[in-house]
Amino acid sequence: MTEGRPARPSVVESLGAPTRVDVVAASQRLEHRIRRTPLLDATTGDGARLVLKLECFQVSGSFKIRGATNRILLDERRHAGVVAASGGNHGAAVAHACRDLGLKADVFVPASSPHHKLRRITDAGAELHVVDGPFTEAAARCTEFAAEYGALLVHPFDDPAVIAGQGTLGVEILDQCAGVTKIVVAVGGGGLAAGLAVAVDGKTELLVVEPEACPTLSAALEAGRPVLVEVGGVAADSLGAPLLGDLAFDILAPTVSSVIAVSEKDIVAAQQSLWDAFRLAVEPAAGCCWAAAQCAAASMSPEDIIVVVVCGANLDPQTVVEW
Repeated sequence: MTEGRPARPSVVESLGAPTRVDVVAASQRLEHRIRRTPLLDATTGDGARLVLKLECFQVSGSFKIRGATNRILLDERRHAGVVAASGGNHGAAVAHACRDLGLKADVFVPASSPHHKLRRITDAGAELHVVDGPFTEAAARCTEFAAEYGALLVHPFDDPAVIAGQGTLGVEILDQCAGVTKIVVAVGGGGLAAGLAVAVDGKTELLVVEPEACPTLSAALEAGRPVLVEVGGVAADSLGAPLLGDLAFDILAPTVSSVIAVSEKDIVAAQQSLWDAFRLAVEPAAGCCWAAAQCAAASMSPEDIIVVVVCGANLDPQTVVEW
């Protein structure tokens, strides 16, 4: 399962989309709390220069720690604890953030969540609540828990503070890579892509990618609003949100004209390529970006610089053994 869409708290509904000022403030707020992840030149041949943004080295194993930490630090109501619904990476991020801040974390997950991701949640000290049924049931239980115990509910993507936190990745990229012309980012619920769009503020182009089996953004753009879609495939545990976030749609719809769709075969091949060439063991979501970037680079000039967001590394270790 994946990071779905639990109900947003009323405090979030009243805030609206974040601005670049919010993203810059989040960068300052997160300093010394997360890693400033490195870049790696990955140019493989003719065409554009390819640069990997190694967010796979981030605390908790993915970019999710940025948004989760920013949201928790902005909790002015000083809740008794923190609660989240997740299929994996968001839950691990919330667990790590709470451990570092000395807070209690409860994470609700569907029983179908990958065991290796659940282990990362419990290893970080969160209390795990495994719920039978689909992610929507886990999200509903999470919302009930937050209301009953007065816990802060941290949404995986449809929250302005979470989006601003994810956008700090874009601030880093602009600072680290002068002349970047394009940034390749994968989209599920849309929080990271929306944060990057706010952060770069038109200074560079976003190439937004999704798996063919998880067409959340493309379906929303076609319908003119977020719509429920059927999701599945190898990247579903990280990019399989069945519904794009409302805030993400508001931010991305005016700026994204098309979405690059990547096949299951190409995603897996890209994962193996990153392992073979750079010994990077990454999730299918990151493979999705690498596959799209390699294809796009071939038709561009050497003056183009494409930064590829390698968004996470929380994959089953057995996958690497099989490679």
